[in-house]
Amino acid sequence: MAPPQTNPRHAEHRAFMVERHLRARGIRDPLVIAAMGEVPREAFVSGELEEFAYEDSALPIEAGQTISQPYIVARMAELATLEPTDKVLEVGAGSGFAAAVFGRIAAQVYAIERHEELANLARSRIARLGYDNVEIICGDGTKGFAEEEPFDAIIVSAGGPRVPEALKRQLAPGGRLVLPVGTGRMQELIRVTRNEDDTFEEESFGGVAFVPLIGEEGWPDQNADDATEMDSQPGPLAAPIQARRTLEKRGPSQLMSEAAEPFAELDELARMVDRFADRRIVMLGEATHGTSEFYQARAAITERLVRQHGFNIVAVEADWPDAAVYNAVIQGLPRPRLPERPFSRFPTWMWRNAEVEALLKRLAAVNAEIRGPERRCGFYGLDIYSLATSIGAVLDYLDRVDPEAGRIARERYSCLAPWRAEPARYGRMAISRGYEACERAVGQALQDLLAKRLDYLHDDGEAFFSAAQNAHIVAGAEEYYRTIYYGGALSWNLRDQHMFDTLERLLEHRGPGSKAVVWAHNSHIGDARATEMGQVRGEHNIGQLARQRFGDQVGLIGFGTDRGTVAAASDWDAPMEVKRVRAARDDSFEGVSRATDIAAFLLETGPGQREEIRTALAEPLLERAIGVIYRPESERLSHYFEAELSNQFDAWIWFAETQAVTARPHAEHGPEETYPFGL
Repeated sequence: MAPPQTNPRHAEHRAFMVERHLRARGIRDPLVIAAMGEVPREAFVSGELEEFAYEDSALPIEAGQTISQPYIVARMAELATLEPTDKVLEVGAGSGFAAAVFGRIAAQVYAIERHEELANLARSRIARLGYDNVEIICGDGTKGFAEEEPFDAIIVSAGGPRVPEALKRQLAPGGRLVLPVGTGRMQELIRVTRNEDDTFEEESFGGVAFVPLIGEEGWPDQNADDATEMDSQPGPLAAPIQARRTLEKRGPSQLMSEAAEPFAELDELARMVDRFADRRIVMLGEATHGTSEFYQARAAITERLVRQHGFNIVAVEADWPDAAVYNAVIQGLPRPRLPERPFSRFPTWMWRNAEVEALLKRLAAVNAEIRGPERRCGFYGLDIYSLATSIGAVLDYLDRVDPEAGRIARERYSCLAPWRAEPARYGRMAISRGYEACERAVGQALQDLLAKRLDYLHDDGEAFFSAAQNAHIVAGAEEYYRTIYYGGALSWNLRDQHMFDTLERLLEHRGPGSKAVVWAHNSHIGDARATEMGQVRGEHNIGQLARQRFGDQVGLIGFGTDRGTVAAASDWDAPMEVKRVRAARDDSFEGVSRATDIAAFLLETGPGQREEIRTALAEPLLERAIGVIYRPESERLSHYFEAELSNQFDAWIWFAETQAVTARPHAEHGPEETYPFGL
């Protein structure tokens, strides 16, 4: 039977899923690869979730259940060693997606689903796709399907307390039963094989977390609470179960509590971070973009590194022109003419809050004590979003120092003029109309500026450096906004490469003795190679790039929290809200940290830590990332990713309970009243 016709865009995403989420993670069976590349996963989710169909994540479906992530479906099919002549039973059909995949390999598939609503939907989806060798039955899957026994393979897509005896009895000699078994949120992925002499062999293939298996030989129905949070995700990337059992003897929480260094005051924490003061770059993360304790802790650490250890660069995940206003505040420099109101673009609360105001006052006080401008600390933005303001800043500079060059630059930048207010629209235009003209023009504008470097440096080196950086931003932003409409990892990688390139230029500009503190989200400063970002999605970040360039001269410090409140929005450009942060999942590093019962601590996770602890924390678990948008209702899907903590960071700073930052609104009058906080 010919495969059904599907949207070409989905076909492209499906091919990417096969290469990145399956082959890259070790799925090798050609029958499984072919089946996963054929079945349209978007046909098994609701319309609003179609765009996420080929993410390597479980997705919510009807009846409060989940559709398994692609990797785990492929993994279980491969462990079941399905053959074209096999008769297969699936327990827990759910959306019908896994049954459809198994049906592309085996001769006949029977799939049992206890929810009648799900069974009916799965049946209609299978029929619509024309898969006539898959039959959906509504019933108790823990009892199997005796009418069609024996089965060559049985695959159970839910976690039970033990291996159901009925399913073992319904295996044919040589048959394979693959299922998750366990009594907590995490289970072991088990394969049971029936031998010719009616004995059974059992093998373990790592940790997973599935919805509960409900039925006569599973869990009673009343224990099926919070099913949507127990979705089908692999625990430690299918790590050998032998390693997991070793950890369980002295679990990661116990090991973490033994090595954790509690602190009660932020000055105490800042002194603890002195161990990284010999590095040239110290990167300080955050698990959210709106948590007061993260800002306050980073401020205390930063002040000490500047005051006691000669750090003279504070580089942050913020726009360069806006940060230049704050830089003028702490160094006592003339206020830049642009932008009129710093950090007026969403999300304003990230850099217009009481915590940042306090940081600027502290850095200004330190700078006032330092003799020599080369040793004073500067405040710089690393990000790429300031297309319009950066164009304005370049033109403003050239109009003052070289009006003829300003006229030429204005002509070159004119191709971007229609999109300066809404630069994301440029990406849509670039796809349909071509981008070569703008790409060449903004590149030439940058080259023209750099070609006159010596002349401009003679007049005002700092002003030239800032103008050149803004020209780099325009060139980078043109490429960034052009690539976001192609999706994938490219736009993320461009942004982080730009941030790293900016950091390198800053270090060079501030001289051979320069040292930098970097503030950015954990997802930017934690080494991407130790996370799902790098291992699955092909993304790199500034932390990884810094380690690759500077080696052990870099210290990466992540931050985490369990619960409290956070400043965030529900959608992009939506109003800021103070939202309640849900308690972290047990199967996450935040859950492990909470289980130590220590309110606040620093844990060294890099080479300075005991190997036993580093090994335990290298076992992949989930990690939470809340950005400027927080959606608690879809937290597992939208805010968790897998990571290896001890490979991702050199240290982990923990606050069990945290509060939202105190945002500062803009004044309604002229720019001087907003310099920088309407003080």
